[in-house]
Amino acid sequence: MTPVTEVEGRRVTLSNLDKVLYPETGFTKAELVHYYATTAGVLLPHLRDRAVSFLRYPDGPGGQEFFTKNVPPGTPDWVTTAEVPRSAGAARMVVVQDLPSLVWAANLVAEFHTHQWLVQSPDDADRLVFDLDPGSPATVVHCCEVALWLRERLAADGIEAYVKTAGSKGLHLLAAVRGGSSQDASDYAKALAVEGERAMPGLVLHRMTRSLRPGKVFVDWSQNAARKTTAAPYTVRARTAPTVSTPVTWEEVERCREPVDLEFLAEDIAPRVERYGDLLAGLLAPDRAAPLP
Repeated sequence: MTPVTEVEGRRVTLSNLDKVLYPETGFTKAELVHYYATTAGVLLPHLRDRAVSFLRYPDGPGGQEFFTKNVPPGTPDWVTTAEVPRSAGAARMVVVQDLPSLVWAANLVAEFHTHQWLVQSPDDADRLVFDLDPGSPATVVHCCEVALWLRERLAADGIEAYVKTAGSKGLHLLAAVRGGSSQDASDYAKALAVEGERAMPGLVLHRMTRSLRPGKVFVDWSQNAARKTTAAPYTVRARTAPTVSTPVTWEEVERCREPVDLEFLAEDIAPRVERYGDLLAGLLAPDRAAPLP
């Protein structure tokens, strides 16, 4: 029998709760749903009013993975959806606005990915993002060096940067911005990536060219494009273990000496939230958004 739970007055169907999604640690689907339900206080504000793409991995990270951008079949009518622009025409996507919707989405077994704009104003970028991706043998330690340079460079333009782990290999830098389109944000981010490559030619790369990647940090500025999405804060990733895209302090970035220093699992998040609160809360304050140069 498929269990049904009530969440804030909504009936949410859950399935296969005993399924082990991460054999390396024994982490089950029930634990995944529990993680999202108990992290909702800090996660939901970063999903609210943003169209969500789901990277689904229903049989765990070793099984099939696929992106779901359109509203999935069987979505309850109480889950918010929004029409969003696409190059091929408008499409309808899920917007996770509340706890019942989050628990329903968690049952899909998915990473949450969001755009850098709100559904109410898709023409206006309200986030700037840099995805720092290390090419082996470079690691997140090298990403930290690049992140610190970018932080100072952004500060010179009056932009406050926040940082989180990607939950995979690298780091994500985020900033709240206003007064520009996704194209404007992309152009600015690319200019900084190019500038970073000039400043640290042995370390930074602004192009995706695979042959140039080994030993360098690719500063992916392209995720500012209107159509692109980036893993949301606090999302569990489809890796060998239930690693989480985790907000971190700049002190942690400065102190990082080994990749394990910035690797966090689902079980690590509650103690961190209790200690720090939401380290990305500043992104949500309208008065902290800086104008795009």
